[in-house]
Amino acid sequence: MFGFFESEETKKLKSHIKNLGALAKIDGHLDAEEMKYIVSIGIRHGLKPDDVKHLLSNASKIEPQLPTNDSERFDQIYDLVEMMLADGIVDEQEMDFCITMATRLGFRKSIVGMLVRKISSGVKDGLSREAIKLDSQTFFNY
Repeated sequence: MFGFFESEETKKLKSHIKNLGALAKIDGHLDAEEMKYIVSIGIRHGLKPDDVKHLLSNASKIEPQLPTNDSERFDQIYDLVEMMLADGIVDEQEMDFCITMATRLGFRKSIVGMLVRKISSGVKDGLSREAIKLDSQTFFNY
């Protein structure tokens, strides 16, 4: 599936897939819509569906790799928020997980709640990822 000498980009992608899986499983199960969403993220980045499923089944073996810039940080938290919304039920644990992950991704603790809510409302309102990213740039760490 992945070679011995993985690029930093591949390590980050695997870590991101793992984070998405952790969020999906926070309510005790991995819903079909959530799996479909995670697989679509993998496909968008060049993975095969079976590779994504294999990553999720071996998620505990993946060493976390943090994004190196604000754009990557935003994309990862965006995917996590979109995943949280995938099953139509936003539970408090999922929201807390997204806020915790936003902090771990490097966003300031004082703004992560607002950032997650801004992304969430933008997704619900049907705004594009780029429009939400542009509107959220005040939250980036420059």
